[in-house]
Amino acid sequence: MTTDKLQRLESRVEAILPELKREWVCGALVVWCEPDAVVETLKTMRDDPGMDFKLFIDVTAVHYPKREKPFEVVYQLLSVHKNHRIRVKTLVDESIAVPSITPLWKAADWFEREMYEMFGIMISGHPDLRRLLLDYDFDGFPLRKDFDVTGPFELRYDETQQRIVREPVDLTIPNRIFYGNATDEKA
Repeated sequence: MTTDKLQRLESRVEAILPELKREWVCGALVVWCEPDAVVETLKTMRDDPGMDFKLFIDVTAVHYPKREKPFEVVYQLLSVHKNHRIRVKTLVDESIAVPSITPLWKAADWFEREMYEMFGIMISGHPDLRRLLLDYDFDGFPLRKDFDVTGPFELRYDETQQRIVREPVDLTIPNRIFYGNATDEKA
């Protein structure tokens, strides 16, 4: 987006939503709002003819473990008619639920469920907040930066028992015991 277009978009946002903090990041306009104002802000951006952000692209989160509010929830919108893009961000912690935007865009359903499952961010008013990608008994949120990469358990097929077994992870590096006969590096 050209600088001139970006300035016009920022002026429009300033005129319609003056309470929002604005910044330019890598040639894109980013606006910040409070979690409880997300739905109204996005609705205004969708319905205002000067902004015309009819297309919801994505919602995701970024985890900054050392911050007071460690999650940035990032909404990305596109105006196909005006060829504008914008990012709307809000800051939350685990105790703050972000309101669902599925009443505005049904496509947000999958992304909000994924955000809940991978980051543990609560979404209030979501119609079906179930896990999508992981087992129901999976403990933890894999996209948090403080998530233990190996996890506490592993699943593997045991030849002697002829079944899948679940056991604590054992990362014995010096002897390097691999499954099957892939290597014989026993010390």
